[in-house]
Amino acid sequence: MYCLLGYFWINASRREQLWFVQYMAGDCISNDGCQQKWFSQALLVHRLPSGIYIDQYQLASLKEDTGLQVLLGSEVDLEAPAHISDELIVLVYPAVDQGSLKATLPIHGRYHKPSLAGKRFELVLIELPKLILRTDTCTQLISFPPYKIEQDPVSLEIPLGDGSLVEPVCAGTLLVTLLCCVILSRSIWRHGVF
Repeated sequence: MYCLLGYFWINASRREQLWFVQYMAGDCISNDGCQQKWFSQALLVHRLPSGIYIDQYQLASLKEDTGLQVLLGSEVDLEAPAHISDELIVLVYPAVDQGSLKATLPIHGRYHKPSLAGKRFELVLIELPKLILRTDTCTQLISFPPYKIEQDPVSLEIPLGDGSLVEPVCAGTLLVTLLCCVILSRSIWRHGVF
């Protein structure tokens, strides 16, 4: 029996994806008589939608601190908005420890296009990862029953800008910029510091 859990938790200002995998540790005997008790390696294959990303620089420091091994399927543009970004394949190699696996990755929401229809949030659905287990004791491919997913896919609401406020915000920004330039120019001219 396998169960795969995935959920979000918000800790201070960081959003993190926490994966906790638990499985029964029992004898599994295949047709060729190969017997195994523990899985030596596990891989979580995660397909992240374009609305979120993982920072590869943050992963480098996470690897130094915790030893977690993560491989990104492609280069991540940290500044790209969601509408021009592609989905991201993430391979996570958690350590096997007494019948359970645990991996925590920080994720970040991307900028989305402002809404002209008054929509305030964009819902990003994050599917749970696929679990691949490997053992060193067997060389033959063994067919296990599929694991049971204990939770639905996770969703994240990312706030959107209000597209109807573009003109007033631009006008206000221009007005404040011009006012500050006039005040600075007047102060410099009055005190004679060039």
